Amino acid sequence: MIVYEVTAVTAAGLSGDFETYMGGEHIRDVLATGYFTGASFFRASENRYCIRYEARSEEALDHYLASEAPRLRGDFLAHFPDGVEVSREIWKEVERFQA
Repeated sequence: MIVYEVTAVTAAGLSGDFETYMGGEHIRDVLATGYFTGASFFRASENRYCIRYEARSEEALDHYLASEAPRLRGDFLAHFPDGVEVSREIWKEVERFQA
């Protein structure tokens, strides 16, 4: 499995707007590209978030990053030009364990 993980830290007072935009629009738009099989949206504290997108394959993620990410990042910046610090990582599953 390939996971594209986005971590975001919002400025004070932006958490509500950020959650509304991410849950109601942005994550759905990313999934609508067809390059991912699912996504999870986590909150660690009042202003720290993690979004995990499960890519269909490494090639699918590469295509997403080249063809769709610039447009979707632009839309994100239009909504949050300031006040949200974002970092991104790509994770490749090494092994999966079941309980």
